Amino acid sequence: MLLGNGEQTLSAAPESLRSFGGVLTDTPMSQGRNAITYKDAGVDIDAGDALVDRIAPAAKATTRRGADVALGGFGGLFDLKAAGFKDALLVASTDGVGTKLKIAIDAQRFDTIGQDLVAMCVNDIVVQGAEPLFFLDYYATGALKIDEAARVIEGIARACKESGCALIGGETAEMPGLYRAGDFDLAGFSVGAVERDAVLPKTETMKEGDVLIGVASSGVHSNGYSLVRRVLSVAGAELDHPAPFAAGASFADVLLTPTRLYVKGALAAIRTGGVKGLAHITGGGLTGNLPRALPATLDADVDLGSWKLPSVFAWLAREAGLDDVEMLRTFNCGIGLVAVVEPARVDEVIAAFQSAGDRAFVIGKLIAGSGEEATVRTSGALKA
Repeated sequence: MLLGNGEQTLSAAPESLRSFGGVLTDTPMSQGRNAITYKDAGVDIDAGDALVDRIAPAAKATTRRGADVALGGFGGLFDLKAAGFKDALLVASTDGVGTKLKIAIDAQRFDTIGQDLVAMCVNDIVVQGAEPLFFLDYYATGALKIDEAARVIEGIARACKESGCALIGGETAEMPGLYRAGDFDLAGFSVGAVERDAVLPKTETMKEGDVLIGVASSGVHSNGYSLVRRVLSVAGAELDHPAPFAAGASFADVLLTPTRLYVKGALAAIRTGGVKGLAHITGGGLTGNLPRALPATLDADVDLGSWKLPSVFAWLAREAGLDDVEMLRTFNCGIGLVAVVEPARVDEVIAAFQSAGDRAFVIGKLIAGSGEEATVRTSGALKA
């Protein structure tokens, strides 16, 4: 995956002129003192090479039209023409998984966090009407643990494959002294493409009465985890404790449920021709993200009673003492994606989402706004 070490690799000639007190010698560097290798300094090049060998099959499995996945080059190539685009615009997104990563590290579970990373990027791309094309990841740690890193990156590859997105490159940075033992950081970058006349949202076509379709989330996704961790601490809950709101599951099971990938369902819905806009509900929640897909002249009228608040959110609200306003601006509250749809195409769009395994339902409509900026107005209350 274009995987290399984040620090500059030390290079040394077989012999080197060295200066000691102004006297130049041609003594080889290793003579007269103990040699200090890059591995002694904390960077294991062999471990990095071993990681590339392990993840190569997973990356190769993500190959798609336009991408010839080969690891080890300096850059990843993608052929838009081969992918079938004629007058394409590129759409790019970069993100991480926030402090959900700390939950994964503390629980020592590394198989699903890669999907969170991919989802946070490709879901942002697809709501602009674009098809995700390729993905690159960045994995940084103090000391590389091959199995942990491989499990993370193999999860990235699985999510890329499910999203029709090629994993064409990445970087592994081993930086001793910068990260505490056992910690690592994760970031991703994705690029998609959309034909010029198909870019979303089509705000100029939106009007009063257009229907809002909510698509269910898989859980907390990857936002609000600083608050989640604070609530766990205050409640005295450990990750391996049974979650009182989820029979047979621990807190780790629930909180590490990966962010849902909406690419297949969203693209299917877009192909119906009835979708005017899409919003990915991430940081800022429903009230912060839905207005980004609307014109200033229209507001969203959302019925909070049109879906059931998932139990994990009900527990968080109760333990933290949060009202609906704060919940809606912090968490997705069970709605991970919202589509603005032409009324006559509602059934067709819902069926398209459901064909991809998504659960979709009407949650409101567009109404006249102030003309200054779009807002979300709510009726009813969140109920578990």
